[in-house]
Amino acid sequence: MSASTTDGTTVTATTPASAPRRRRRGAKRLSTFDKAVLLLMAGIPTLVVVGLVWLPSFATVALSFTNFDGIGPISSAKNVGTKNYVDVTTIYPPFKPALYHNLIWLAVTFAVPTILGMFLAILLDRELRYTRLFSSAFFLPVVLSLALVGFIWQLIYSRDQGLLNAVLGLKGNNAVDWYGDSSVNLWAVLVAASWRHTGYIMLLYLAGLKGVDPTLREAAAIDGASEAKTFFKVIFPVLRPINIVVFVVSVIESLRAFDLVYIVNKGRNGLELIGALVFNNIVGEGARIGFGSALATIMLAISLVFIVIYLTAVMREEKP
Repeated sequence: MSASTTDGTTVTATTPASAPRRRRRGAKRLSTFDKAVLLLMAGIPTLVVVGLVWLPSFATVALSFTNFDGIGPISSAKNVGTKNYVDVTTIYPPFKPALYHNLIWLAVTFAVPTILGMFLAILLDRELRYTRLFSSAFFLPVVLSLALVGFIWQLIYSRDQGLLNAVLGLKGNNAVDWYGDSSVNLWAVLVAASWRHTGYIMLLYLAGLKGVDPTLREAAAIDGASEAKTFFKVIFPVLRPINIVVFVVSVIESLRAFDLVYIVNKGRNGLELIGALVFNNIVGEGARIGFGSALATIMLAISLVFIVIYLTAVMREEKP
């Protein structure tokens, strides 16, 4: 659009429609190479998770309704409905002891390592001398495999040359076979498992304590609260998300416990656990993959209950 001024000159005004569009500051189109890199970075991990986690999980659930024994192609398996689940819960003797032992494992691994881990985290949070050395020493068992933990504690529990019998003065016929005696081997293994699990719980609580607002402690100190009262009334409620994580981790650890008991006696003679039963039914001679898959599916269902509880609590925390 043009207009004349008083001196006869003409001024042309540019309409907004014809004005060049300005690019948003910071906006940048991705090149083909960038898109390819992003696709690989997101696609490869997704394919790995789907191929190694999701597909085997769905296959396990599907096989639990069949009589597949591992011989021949999977297409030869026949659908037996819920027969495997009925057999597991009714005519399979090791299942109930295994479920009972898993519950004991859950109670012990949640109570003992949680209390010890929280206590160690409180001490290390005080920034005492050699804190890093102590934290590394307490966390060291976590990086060890459960199989290696079993061998380490074998040196302690050995009937003839074990440290524990030597300390207690038990020799000859009075010596206790801590791993072989069905009346005590579960508790002996739980001590070893708790020793390893305590360092992980300690690390979780230590991270939570580092994230607590220091002003909360200062306000409690000004009000005259003791250290114990400050922790239980002020600090501990703030650690609620950590408590939920610790509970869910303990549940999953109790359900997937396998390595340690299998190293001891292949999950038999007082150490029956669901994870060991799954392995014994799927691997080896006389394998019953359909039956073992039913046991694994039961484990998966129990785990999902607590995982859903955890995710629900996390999403509630994130809501404004």
